Amino acid sequence: MKCVLFCQNNYAFGILEPIKTYLVDNGHEYIWYVNPKIIQDYPYKNEPYTTSIGELITYQSDAIFVPGNEVPHYLRGVKVQVFHGLAGEKKGHFRIRHYFDLYLTQGPFFTKRFIEFKNKYKDFEVIETGWPKLDIYGTEKAKYEAEKQLLLEQNKASKVLLYAPTFSPKLTSAPHLVDQIKSLAKNHPDYLILLKFHPLMAENWLEVYRKLAQETPNIIFETEKNIIKFLLMADIMISDTSSVIYEFLLLDKPVITFKNISENIVWENSFDYNQLESLVASNLTEDPFSKTRKEIYNNYHPYNDGKSAERMVKAVEEYIKRNGVPDRRKLSLFRRYKINKMFKL
Repeated sequence: MKCVLFCQNNYAFGILEPIKTYLVDNGHEYIWYVNPKIIQDYPYKNEPYTTSIGELITYQSDAIFVPGNEVPHYLRGVKVQVFHGLAGEKKGHFRIRHYFDLYLTQGPFFTKRFIEFKNKYKDFEVIETGWPKLDIYGTEKAKYEAEKQLLLEQNKASKVLLYAPTFSPKLTSAPHLVDQIKSLAKNHPDYLILLKFHPLMAENWLEVYRKLAQETPNIIFETEKNIIKFLLMADIMISDTSSVIYEFLLLDKPVITFKNISENIVWENSFDYNQLESLVASNLTEDPFSKTRKEIYNNYHPYNDGKSAERMVKAVEEYIKRNGVPDRRKLSLFRRYKINKMFKL
């Protein structure tokens, strides 16, 4: 099977890497497509890749794995929606854009909704597989433990706190927590605070937090692209309405959010930014939401076997056995225009 790993944003690399590994281990052919705008972040320069849609047309793939919202309809291959997060409350997560032949869902919460859409539109299939980005939870959960202990020792700290807000201007806590995080670090030198921002975060706020980290010994501004490393290292997460909180909750560790818009909040959520310090203390010592957050595991991603990438590839193989390989995806004139404008040859 010839596959395209389709990367429009740099978060796609970490999502698709487990699929790539399974493809290699099982004799499949693959090529990375990397949006020219993110080529500087592409981490696998010794692997086959292209920045050209024209080359993908020539490649004649059987399947295209896409952890994003768009893919050119005219490329040969099964268009597979892999998803780029677990936040069902985010605008657009359940929007059907008609670009995909196959939706591979993360867990029952998502599967139920997409099955409803499948029954309505009748032109795509839905299979629950789990999410490949989280395969590491089942295979290498302690991968960064030694690095964490070294960091704690170097900084004379006992706990790792991760601040990972969303970039969305309407939802982000970044403008409101600068002073609170500064105070938290000053009053608790035993906390090591890691700052990890979304690639699309506004540059002015990135600069504010870079400066804060430079001025504060126990704050580190992280630039590594794959957030999984920091999720595994952290003892607690601070955020807002970011999909990454679900990835962290699946590790069975406490989360504090501010003004989260989810309809089903099973973690600490506050509307008062000034409560940050006390909420961190209570959640680290008492962990009051330890029982309720298990609901996220059951509904959002009930897989800890590290085999979601395998299930995805096998689901695509079965799809092709049943339906063959489509030459292109039928789209409305509006959607074709949008794709042609977005992916200029």
